[in-house]
Amino acid sequence: MNVPSIVVQGDRRGQWAMTVNERWRICFEFSKGDAYEVEIVDYHKG
Repeated sequence: MNVPSIVVQGDRRGQWAMTVNERWRICFEFSKGDAYEVEIVDYHKG
């Protein structure tokens, strides 16, 4: 499966993100080919 992802900048530097929809993203870190610190984030909150 080839899912587009982006390298995140700012306060989430070092993370990757995949867009779920207009509001939500899945953010995570990679180590040795595995995803860690996986979270679903509301990018428009606040």
